[in-house]
Amino acid sequence: MAHPKIGNLAPNFKLQDQDGNIVELKQFKGKNPVVLFFYPKAMTPGCTTQACGIRDTKAELEKRGVVVFGISPDAVARLPKFIEKHDLNFSLLSDEDHAVAEKYGCWGMKKFMGKEFMGLIRTSFIIGKDGKLVKVMDKFKTKTHHEDLLAELDALGI
Repeated sequence: MAHPKIGNLAPNFKLQDQDGNIVELKQFKGKNPVVLFFYPKAMTPGCTTQACGIRDTKAELEKRGVVVFGISPDAVARLPKFIEKHDLNFSLLSDEDHAVAEKYGCWGMKKFMGKEFMGLIRTSFIIGKDGKLVKVMDKFKTKTHHEDLLAELDALGI
């Protein structure tokens, strides 16, 4: 699967957040840059590390006007537990049928412990105020994702 092309409008979506509210990407067009980070599963070690890094840089992201959403195939009911357990300060969105992950090209074949299976491929997307995709981040360590994200935002002038 291919990621959407940089410079094109990011694919719109409507997903439920941890409180059951509908979030639609296009509601931020013309208002805020948006970061979407797709993660495989709430409360697993790598995803927790990544989410806590975002949590710890939230003030810096807010200064830049950036809105962040974590997206996973987890059920809506699982998301509040992840937020509460780790004091996460941003919204998590449920993509149970992985349709949005497919639109963004981050649902595909994975290998783990010698087994192959379809799953979510950890990827982050930076979307400009104009709604266009400006950066795809698909090579990073969960431990430094938040630092890499800030560096990318600096490079983009966001």
